[in-house]
Amino acid sequence: MSNPLSPPSRDQNARKKAQSHFDAHEARTSLVKQMVQAENDANNAKTAKLRALRLAKEEADRAEALANPKPAAVKKPRAKTVKA
Repeated sequence: MSNPLSPPSRDQNARKKAQSHFDAHEARTSLVKQMVQAENDANNAKTAKLRALRLAKEEADRAEALANPKPAAVKKPRAKTVKA
C-alpha cells in the first residue's frame, strides 16, 4: 500500500495527465456534436417550412388553373410549299 502522505508516483502523474487530456477531448467532442445537431435541426426546420410553402403554392396554382382554364390554342394553317 502507498502512504497517503508520500508524493504521487510517476505512474499516477501520467495517469492523471492522460485522463485530463481524455476529458478535454471528450468535452470538445461533445460540444461539436451538439453544434452539428443544432445545425441539422435548423436545416430540417427550414426544409420543412420551404416544403410547406411550395406545396401551398402548388395547390393554389392548381385551384387557379381549375377556376380559369386556358383557352385551347388555335393552330395556324401551314403555308403551302411550292416545289420548283
